[in-house]
Amino acid sequence: MVGDVQRLQYLEAMGLGAWTSRYRLPNALPTPACEWEAPPIEAPTSHGARLQALLDDAAKVPSTPPSDEASPGATPSRDTDTLATGAYARALLLGDAPPASSPSVPAPAAEAEPAAPTADVGETEAHAALRYDLQVAALEGRWLLLVPEAKAPDRASHELLGNLLRAAGISVDVALEFRSFQWPLVDNAPMTTAPLDDARDGLRAYLAGQARRGWRPERLVVFGEDASLNEVLALEEARSETLDLPCWTLPSLAALKSSAAAKRALWPQLAAWREAWAGHDDAS
Repeated sequence: MVGDVQRLQYLEAMGLGAWTSRYRLPNALPTPACEWEAPPIEAPTSHGARLQALLDDAAKVPSTPPSDEASPGATPSRDTDTLATGAYARALLLGDAPPASSPSVPAPAAEAEPAAPTADVGETEAHAALRYDLQVAALEGRWLLLVPEAKAPDRASHELLGNLLRAAGISVDVALEFRSFQWPLVDNAPMTTAPLDDARDGLRAYLAGQARRGWRPERLVVFGEDASLNEVLALEEARSETLDLPCWTLPSLAALKSSAAAKRALWPQLAAWREAWAGHDDAS
């Protein structure tokens, strides 16, 4: 039962509604009765804040139960399943979850009928989730390189980025490693009343999770145009209001690889890169 409660908490924090049965079907086993401790009433918080709090709680719990409590042939307990669910949700936002490692979540019985939505939910207009794919890399944890594409940059793109950095006089000790991020986090995401706010909260939560890897972004560098991403970042006057960071918007990596004119147009800006990297972030 505890595992079911925590799974519902993660789903709610991610903005996913859950259906529950309101009555017992004929010949169905009765639901075990239990006493629920009423949570204190708190001020409403965003999906991103609630999700980050749950991830922090999951990080404090050991990933495996004590060995002396396990016995041969014993089946996994609900607490063990809860830990796996929490670890997967945390890994998903940290970019570590393998594609096929999603924990199993008990599905509602086939005979159960979904509960009707409450009146206050029906009175609010819902909208489809805002969708975008993103490749993210951190240049020594200081600059966030964003590529709005579903696949990571290829070898030629990596070489192009290396040449641009060398031309700007920027030397890094660690090779760039792009991580994939998509919103929404799961397919078939339900409709929401504030898709833009949810998408912004999701990106903030993801970057907050990457801070555990030492990411302390000072600037954004976006390669390519994507209307949904531009809306999420709230780009105005070379700055992202969502992340509160200065931002350079550049042609896509594909355009830079194929167009000599695009490379020539970018060349004068490399001096600004050099100054900004040296600590003069007032240069634009």
